[in-house]
Amino acid sequence: MEVPCAIVKSKSRLGAIVHKKTSVLCLTSVKNKDKLEFSKVLDAGNANFNDKFDEHRKKWGGGIMVSKSLAKTKAKERVLAKEAAQRMS
Repeated sequence: MEVPCAIVKSKSRLGAIVHKKTSVLCLTSVKNKDKLEFSKVLDAGNANFNDKFDEHRKKWGGGIMVSKSLAKTKAKERVLAKEAAQRMS
């Protein structure tokens, strides 16, 4: 949908635009005299948030386990190997 999105530092900055307490703001129209400045804000929002979505997405783990988890995993593998050996005999 290419909806520009931006995260601002505080609710008061958003509230300064509409002169009310607010946490979300949706702009439906812009005056002609403000379109140039608004396009700069859109470009900055797209560059900092929309275009970097995949970079900011949470990445889990990487397959690195601590020693306690490694020991449990190895113990389970040994038990499974022992059971497989008993089935073969």
